Amino acid sequence: MAEADLPSLPEAALEERFLAATGPGGQNVNKVATAVQLRLDVFALRLHPEVYARLKALAGSRWTKEGEVVVTARAHRTREANRQAARDRLAELVAKAHERPAARKPTRPSRSAKAKRVDAKKGRSVIKAGRGKVRLD
Repeated sequence: MAEADLPSLPEAALEERFLAATGPGGQNVNKVATAVQLRLDVFALRLHPEVYARLKALAGSRWTKEGEVVVTARAHRTREANRQAARDRLAELVAKAHERPAARKPTRPSRSAKAKRVDAKKGRSVIKAGRGKVRLD
């Protein structure tokens, strides 16, 4: 999804925390808190109930009891890069929740498809019936 398509999240609904990161960064990792934990207060977004339900399902284990979505980014060496990565992932999640799933149109099998299925079942039945015990009458 292009960056222009992503919804802007209100700053008042976001809370950032910086953590000691693991991964790339060498000795710098031990000295500087570069990982970002971004919390989004979902209630501040005032989402439609359907969108709220989809967001809750998409967030999964990232959803907290307080109604927050927590995203952690630690892949990059700098705070700024991790901050941007976390914001992008969060915006993508919210944008995906706004997408309405396509309605399923129920279909029915045709008469010939039903007949083929029944004929196949009868054929299997004949094959299996021939597997019984051999009787010497």
